[in-house]
Amino acid sequence: MGVELKNRNETAAAMVAGKWNCAQAVLGVFCDDLGLHRETAMKIASGFGAGMAHRQEVCGAVSGAIMAIGLKHGQAREDEKDAKEKAYRLSRELLDRFQAEFGSCLCRELLPGIDLGTAAGHQRYKAESCSEKVCQPCVRFAVRILEEIL
Repeated sequence: MGVELKNRNETAAAMVAGKWNCAQAVLGVFCDDLGLHRETAMKIASGFGAGMAHRQEVCGAVSGAIMAIGLKHGQAREDEKDAKEKAYRLSRELLDRFQAEFGSCLCRELLPGIDLGTAAGHQRYKAESCSEKVCQPCVRFAVRILEEIL
């Protein structure tokens, strides 16, 4: 993908404005840094959009960021307890900062009254410009945090 540091936020926001979900956008702009093939990243993150499969649970931007943290700092072997603890610590920091900024890490609370599991919910999401007003700012913020802590 070859994303320059200064362009990551806007690249991720443009991905969300296009055909990618929030998790794919956040993880996708860090593929080069993480040594992750872009197609693999897009597949891994594909089920995490709209708060995990349109269930509106944890925001996809948060999920994508936690995936990136795990890839960079996570546990790969049984004897890497310190790595797991570092991934937990950085993930908590991400969650705390995201919640402080937006009031929640849950998609349904970030998009109150919009049910992304329905066609009517998708129509309302588009009609109310939720991508621009909510999702893109969440993605930009998650990317900014990752740039600081990765």
